Amino acid sequence: MAGRGGHCDLGASEQQGGAAQKGTFLGTYVGCFSDDGQERTLKGAVFYDLRKMTVSHCQDACAERSYVYAGLEAGAECYCGNRLPATSVRPEACNLECKGEKGSVCGAVGRLSVYRVDELQLGPRKRRTATYRGCFRLPENITHAFADSLGQANVTVETCSGFCSQKEFPLAVLRGWKCYCAYPTPQFSLRDAMDSSLCGQDPKAQRLADYCEVYQTPVQDTRCTDRRFLPNKSKVFVALSSFPGAGNTWARHLIEHATGFYTGSYYFDGTLYNKGFKGEKDHWRSRRTICVKTHESGRREIEMFDSAILLIRNPYRSLVAEFNRKCAGHLGYAADRNWKSKEWPEFVNSYSSWWSSHVLDWLKYGKRLLVVHYEELRRSLVPTLRQMVAFLNVSVSEERLLCVENNKEGSFRRRGRRPHDPEPFTPEMRDLINGYIRTVDQALRDHDWPGLPREYVPR
Repeated sequence: MAGRGGHCDLGASEQQGGAAQKGTFLGTYVGCFSDDGQERTLKGAVFYDLRKMTVSHCQDACAERSYVYAGLEAGAECYCGNRLPATSVRPEACNLECKGEKGSVCGAVGRLSVYRVDELQLGPRKRRTATYRGCFRLPENITHAFADSLGQANVTVETCSGFCSQKEFPLAVLRGWKCYCAYPTPQFSLRDAMDSSLCGQDPKAQRLADYCEVYQTPVQDTRCTDRRFLPNKSKVFVALSSFPGAGNTWARHLIEHATGFYTGSYYFDGTLYNKGFKGEKDHWRSRRTICVKTHESGRREIEMFDSAILLIRNPYRSLVAEFNRKCAGHLGYAADRNWKSKEWPEFVNSYSSWWSSHVLDWLKYGKRLLVVHYEELRRSLVPTLRQMVAFLNVSVSEERLLCVENNKEGSFRRRGRRPHDPEPFTPEMRDLINGYIRTVDQALRDHDWPGLPREYVPR
């Protein structure tokens, strides 16, 4: 079923791994280090490229994110961080050639070739800067909530963000002239932003007030970046099932970072592997992953699984997302000519019925289900993700869930210009899709689930 309809050609935006622009010179080689994978020190940003990994590709990616060190492993893996690994090994232990650069060394299995990149010139690319998160009330116990601080005259956002980035904290907090570094925590969750004017006072008045300005630093919250395969084969074979375009890849990102275990896939997508989904290469029936992505429907395919998270998204949004993917890859947009061609109405006619039958089949044949609506996951991420993790029988701390929320987007925002008409549906298409929405809404209720979210059920 996954290969149904549509003949868009992939655009240049979906090349494997993507080619990074090179800096004007390479970073400084530090040495070869051991990496046991359990307590990584270079864990701030991670990506793989099975075909095109180069030393400069990894260095640029780490430098852009304001990290000090870039480490290359196993010929195709890149890791970033601000602290060197503890164990140095002999230089010859790093002996695997980079997949995309003959003659260059990219570590080895369990070995990292490490470079210092904080002085790297990025040319036309810019280092990422701090992002304003808002004005928030100070937590009751500042010493407990904020792990590090910098006290100096005339501290600026750039100074504070640079200090906290160096310490690998995702949040830089300014209160008057005082700079604090922090993680999101239950006591400081960044859920209830205040009016920005409360933080707009002069520094002396701000010091006396109970408010602070919070900025997201360029570095990643690393409390939830460690992932591995299950230590023992899973006794329960769990599907993460959705119609294409319903956010399955994003849900996998959330599940992996929440549980610490890789997800698998019924398919193999090298582009997703290169974005860090290491379970993509594992055989889908290995039972070494916490759950397995599938778009399949039909009794035989469904009954292979013991249980499933059924992810449902507004079909209007799903159809647009999947058409974009077919025409321009995971992160691109279909061109105007694609929307105006006969491919689009043919796609809608074929895929809208599949959206309905996919849900109906899983409701009918699924043995144990958790129904999750994409819109609810977006709107209420931590509570919904907590339900998903509990369904997968994994215990997770609140701090880890907040870390996931802080890293929630991953690398899955579409880039570039949106099409002029993001919902190019004719009245006939809407009549067709609305009929399927009503059918699915009623089927969910018949199986004792709440119906579809109100915002897209026709009234």
